[in-house]
Amino acid sequence: AGAPWDDRDADRACATVPPACRSGKGDETMKRIYLHALPVRIWHWVNAASFFALIVTGIQIRYRDAVHLTSFKTAVEVHNFFGFVLIANFGLWALYYLLSGKLKIYLPDPNLKNFIRGSIRQARYYAYGIFVGEENPHHATPDSKFNPMQQVAYFNIMLLLMPLQIVTGLMLWDIKLFSGVIAVAGGLKMVDAGHLFLSIFFTAFLFVHVYLATLGHSTWTHIKAMFTGYEDEPGHAH
Repeated sequence: AGAPWDDRDADRACATVPPACRSGKGDETMKRIYLHALPVRIWHWVNAASFFALIVTGIQIRYRDAVHLTSFKTAVEVHNFFGFVLIANFGLWALYYLLSGKLKIYLPDPNLKNFIRGSIRQARYYAYGIFVGEENPHHATPDSKFNPMQQVAYFNIMLLLMPLQIVTGLMLWDIKLFSGVIAVAGGLKMVDAGHLFLSIFFTAFLFVHVYLATLGHSTWTHIKAMFTGYEDEPGHAH
């Protein structure tokens, strides 16, 4: 892999794994693609750890009479700490993608016809094709990581829902400091409800995300790639 915060390796051509690594399915071989740069992998796992801590402590804070994992005071302190870790991590994510010019991987195809066609094809694969052994219609590359459905999901999550979660979290962190903003947002109950709703959404999304992460060429293909940066995809020898 390249040096930290350096994506040069992502520009290399896909390297075909030697014949010894053939999968045994006819002429199928495996192509090794450098898909996730080091900063993306670091961001991903810091994000995952922060979300896990925030979900657990959030449950403790919300249901302190029913859940007794730790004291309320400790839960609040840990929740606040990882909240700021998440904010800093999100800032680094935004900075990296803006400076590298790779934010475009989150942007859906501006050609509406192509976008709709690709979304329908991908939805069919998730609903039917994957269960009968069809090939995934989308093949990830460093410049095209996400299929049309993923682009819509991640675009809204990273550029809309995450900022909303951060803003509502900050308002609840210091009610007095942000009292004016809270009033404009509809009051404390409205801010609290919004933060809770988004928390439930992100919790549900994590389960979906983990499930989809197992749908690669093998169960661990996508997960392994988020550690090593490299992903193996089936190819066909000519």
